[in-house]
Amino acid sequence: MEKKIFKALFVVGIIILGLKQTSIAQDKINNWTPEEQKELFGYCEKRVLISELNIPEEKADKIGQFNYWATLQKIKVQENTNDTFATANEVEAELYKKYKALSLSNDQLKTLIDRRKANTNAETCPLVTLSFNPIYDTAQKAQLIVSFKAKYRKDLITKVGVNGRQADQLIDAEVWKQKEACTISKIPSNDFNRIRKTVEMYNMMERKYKLVDMTDQQKSAAIEYLKQVQ
Repeated sequence: MEKKIFKALFVVGIIILGLKQTSIAQDKINNWTPEEQKELFGYCEKRVLISELNIPEEKADKIGQFNYWATLQKIKVQENTNDTFATANEVEAELYKKYKALSLSNDQLKTLIDRRKANTNAETCPLVTLSFNPIYDTAQKAQLIVSFKAKYRKDLITKVGVNGRQADQLIDAEVWKQKEACTISKIPSNDFNRIRKTVEMYNMMERKYKLVDMTDQQKSAAIEYLKQVQ
């Protein structure tokens, strides 16, 4: 009886260990240096400004530079070495003037200010969010490909609408991502290189998807399907 209980507990432990883990590569923004915050802006907030607020890329880049300037000014305020501004609020007021000089629409300006007040840039974004399954860490790539094909190849063909070659390419890309994510997960969360590696991983996945030669609809369906089954 004791052996059965022990075996059951062991199996439960393995299941728990194998559950997919989501690690936010992006820690609270104030933990990063001003230069790292500027880089992080390019990965996350800049994309939002362009895609959701319809702000041109050139202006989005200037907003990133202005935010970097404000960060440096606030550091000087904290260190009591700022000869221009006495408080963080004064820095924010000047930053608002810089935003306004970009000739943004009222709605764009208001949303930009609201996002800054809410510290939205410090939230997670998909490009720096690392999802990984630790159970794949020790598995060989060839073994995972065989396993994934047995589990998911048929559904990719029937549900996503790709052919057999495309399904195999998607599986190969997904296995690569799973192994890469396990490697990246070993980088300490307070190391900004973890963010850089995560971004590189997703950028590489985009290049792999292009080689599959799918429609945008098939690509979205494939990504959603593999996300659900993993």
